[in-house]
Amino acid sequence: MRAAIVRNFNEDLSLETVNDPACPESGVVLEVLACGVCRSDYHGWTGDHPFVVNGSILGHEYCGTVVEAGAQAKHRVGDRLIAPFILACGSCPACQTGVSNTCKNQIVPGFSAPGAYAEYVAAPFDHNLVYLPETMSPALAAGLGCRVTTAWHALTDRANLKTGEWLAVHGTGGVGLATLLLGKMLGARVVVVDIVEEKLDHAKTLGADAVVNAAKSDVAEGITEITGGGAHVSIEALGIETTTNASVECLATLGRHVQIGMPAGPRGLMQVNMRAIYAKQLSFFGTRGMPSWKYPSLLGLIERGEVDLNPMVAREIPLSGASAELRAMSGPTPPGTAVITDMIN
Repeated sequence: MRAAIVRNFNEDLSLETVNDPACPESGVVLEVLACGVCRSDYHGWTGDHPFVVNGSILGHEYCGTVVEAGAQAKHRVGDRLIAPFILACGSCPACQTGVSNTCKNQIVPGFSAPGAYAEYVAAPFDHNLVYLPETMSPALAAGLGCRVTTAWHALTDRANLKTGEWLAVHGTGGVGLATLLLGKMLGARVVVVDIVEEKLDHAKTLGADAVVNAAKSDVAEGITEITGGGAHVSIEALGIETTTNASVECLATLGRHVQIGMPAGPRGLMQVNMRAIYAKQLSFFGTRGMPSWKYPSLLGLIERGEVDLNPMVAREIPLSGASAELRAMSGPTPPGTAVITDMIN
């Protein structure tokens, strides 16, 4: 199969022909229909993720068609499926109590196993996979596996966002755009933060009630003024110390911060304004992924037209275009996300 492989950090991925993946007993092999290019991939490409090494195949936001099924697989050849990026074992205490996104035995293609920047990808524990709705394009479905599900879980489970509350979103990449769109659907008032004016203008067209350019003004002061005292919920979607502190500092008393952005570096350390957390009695939540059992409710909302996530996908690219998208993440990026839909060229 064709695959884009990490050979040297911060350099173009190497397009190579490699062996097709072996089919896991507990899962399937998918012919990849689409795979998103995510900021988490960027951390692997730069060498900041401990599981990404020379020879790794990135790609954890994918959907595809089953071409081979293991003896213990739930699905069959021909099924078109969406894969969450966390493939949980299904039998450990975390899985049995509904928090499969914390499974200790999880497998994450693109990091702990070969990913979907390739023609084919192996997906063990295929009970996590769900059917791709006929009305949904593969390009949009690919983003559901990470950005949309992560945003949905952050808003509904961790933050418990309520109608009428102010929601601050720091960063307008894929997760940030999903948070904006889902937050508006839930009835929140949303203020979006970025440093690229074009991305802020784009956020306004998608329903943002207000925007703050972090390159031109103090974020916490701006949000406090806009909201009349601070946001009720604030989402950090970049994994950067500056934006994490802005997220904490922009909150009203008893506000809720949710850390979605993966902190870079082998240890992911950053200095956080604990005085603000203490003085305003804030809640600080971490979040990663979404339990697979929550998929039907999210897909139902999308299929009924209660939220339109199509504006998230700005560019469909070939496999050879992934390197340019990753390289661009070193600086300000254009609005919307990129999805690989040609897995050969």
